Amino acid sequence: MDILSADSLVKRFDDFTAVDGVSFSVAEGETFGLLGPNGAGKTTSISMVCGLLEPDGGSVTVAGEKISTSSTNGRDAIGLVPQDLAIYPDLTAEENLSFFGRLYGMNGSGLEGRVAEVLDVIGLTDRKDDQTKEYSGGMKRRLNIGIGLLHSPQLLILDEPTVGVDPQSRNAILEAVEALSQQGMGVIYTTHYMEEAERLCDRVAIIDEGTIKAAGTRRELVAMVGQKDRVVVTGGGNLADAASALRTVQGVSEVSASDSHLSVLATDASSILPELLATITGSGGTISGVEVSEPNLEAVFLHVTGKELRD
Repeated sequence: MDILSADSLVKRFDDFTAVDGVSFSVAEGETFGLLGPNGAGKTTSISMVCGLLEPDGGSVTVAGEKISTSSTNGRDAIGLVPQDLAIYPDLTAEENLSFFGRLYGMNGSGLEGRVAEVLDVIGLTDRKDDQTKEYSGGMKRRLNIGIGLLHSPQLLILDEPTVGVDPQSRNAILEAVEALSQQGMGVIYTTHYMEEAERLCDRVAIIDEGTIKAAGTRRELVAMVGQKDRVVVTGGGNLADAASALRTVQGVSEVSASDSHLSVLATDASSILPELLATITGSGGTISGVEVSEPNLEAVFLHVTGKELRD
């Protein structure tokens, strides 16, 4: 079931149209990515989803409630993790979480228990009593996510949550996000990092200049540009006969052979890999190594926008 439906959103600032007809939906347990450069319309789009900006056109529904700046309906189903840090530096992590929990209407033992759970999820239990002004940038980002998680929202919105953090903290954030969708929470994840979208998102919308240029699973998007998976097999034996046999396998489009390698272009190579390997060994070839390379979203972005993804 869809937890979010955004339909034909438009937002103008004077003569500038920041968002122009953006539509997308997010299902329960799905991580949906908005991938695009800075200034593409990502933050403006999610600001309308949260009810922070009133659309000039279109509508947003979250958990069956229409979202508007003039109403609080549906807001309790949303957890927003903004790009800018929203924490108090003189408070500890535990105090920050308790404060925001009370703003959500939580109290007593229920709040205490939830604070402890969130501290564990974001990996800050051992630093919960330290003032957050002593935290690294990555720790502050993780606490920012924890605040958005406190009231167990049905839809969590993360706006560029790894900008400016170190690699270790970035990986910790990505691992936390991966765990959230497994718990049934819908997640919107905005980023201009290609590898984050590929790692986290069940579906991705490529957004640029205020419009969605393409949307779908990674496999669906890659199919738009007609790119194939590449399988490189290192081995020996009769690789020439193995190459001839591989050309008859359904899904294989191209095969080349050298003295020690076979290179295969195929559609959805991971699903036919056992057949490929069996064909090689059955034709007199031997296998010492296998490498599968799948096309990425970079080629798709270039295809649908005519330019490389920029900061």
